[in-house]
Amino acid sequence: MRVVVAPDSFKGSVTADDAARALARGWLAHRPGDDVRLLPLADGGEGTVDAFAAALPDAEHRTVTVPGPDGRPVPAAWLLLPDGAAVLELAQSSGLPLMRAPDPLGAQTYGLGAVARAALDAGATRLVIGLGGSASTDGGTGALRALGLRLRDRQGRDLPLGGAALADLAHVDTTNLQPAPSGGVQLLVDVTAPLTGPAGAAAVYGPQKGAEPADVTLLDTALRRLAELAGGNPDEPGAGAAGGTAYGLATLWGARIVPGATTIAELVGLADALAGADVLLTGEGRFDETSLTGKVVGSLLEAAASAAVRVGVAAGQVGGPVPGSVSATVSLARLAGSVEAALNEPARWLVEAGGVLAGRLGVGSIGRQARASVGRPSPTRHGQVDRPSGYGGHRNCRRRRT
Repeated sequence: MRVVVAPDSFKGSVTADDAARALARGWLAHRPGDDVRLLPLADGGEGTVDAFAAALPDAEHRTVTVPGPDGRPVPAAWLLLPDGAAVLELAQSSGLPLMRAPDPLGAQTYGLGAVARAALDAGATRLVIGLGGSASTDGGTGALRALGLRLRDRQGRDLPLGGAALADLAHVDTTNLQPAPSGGVQLLVDVTAPLTGPAGAAAVYGPQKGAEPADVTLLDTALRRLAELAGGNPDEPGAGAAGGTAYGLATLWGARIVPGATTIAELVGLADALAGADVLLTGEGRFDETSLTGKVVGSLLEAAASAAVRVGVAAGQVGGPVPGSVSATVSLARLAGSVEAALNEPARWLVEAGGVLAGRLGVGSIGRQARASVGRPSPTRHGQVDRPSGYGGHRNCRRRRT
């Protein structure tokens, strides 16, 4: 039986790579003869750089220290690809977990722009930017200001950083804005939200960043003011991604908004992986209706349906009705007894979830010759897990025979 294990990261808890290994280990404990192939994914949020690095082993890792979303310095990793493209991830420079305390009105994306500048200074000719997991609702103005944009109020004073300050915006000055690279800028988004309104960046995602109702109203008004002066298309699907960062970069820097999950899945060879597969295992921190709006799990359900592959989902929590395209779901919180217990030992409960899914989805199937194992030391690599590359750019885990 061939099984593809392709989870997203469990935000702030476990990486997509570690989640894939844990799920596979649990499956193989019950079905050791199956062919299990790992394909950790991302949707533009946390884990985007790791997904690209796994698919493109020749990429060069770089790290730069930049101001985080609350101004404190943070290290942010990015990749320089052999073709001159650079892959950046907003979550590493301006993500919500980097905040000491939520600051929905003052948090900003300056660090993302600083990473972009470092990539351009290093010779990058194209930027691929994962937008997701942001701490701010500043319309991407922080990032653009790191690249030379100036925003002034009616008295000609530079605005402070943060989304709330945009309510006083009177002039957008692009005179010193660094040009976008010749190869363009691609924005990987995980939502389809517009910039403003009841389905926009402030209304839907502001509360997750600590915004109270009055804060949401202020931030939405501020983003509308930005759109009045900057132009562009604030209603474009995905413009509201990362607190409107997609809108700002698209409007003032000419970036192109694309769905992150499907773009990354195409890069790492999802279609090839699913060809001939029997089961797809995926997962994320919370599986609910928002999972179907541009995120990894939702895009995988569509791909699996096209390939006639059964799907099992492991999630920290499962909320709302489960789509009929999902054959089995497992909640880590239920397995562990509480959300807190699951968060304390996510890898342990992902292993358990893998075993539960093997019991539910592996019934009546005939395993292939044993070719897969996860976490088993290679006899020739001194205890390291064997992780050869291949099969459409992702990793196989194989049991060596001696």
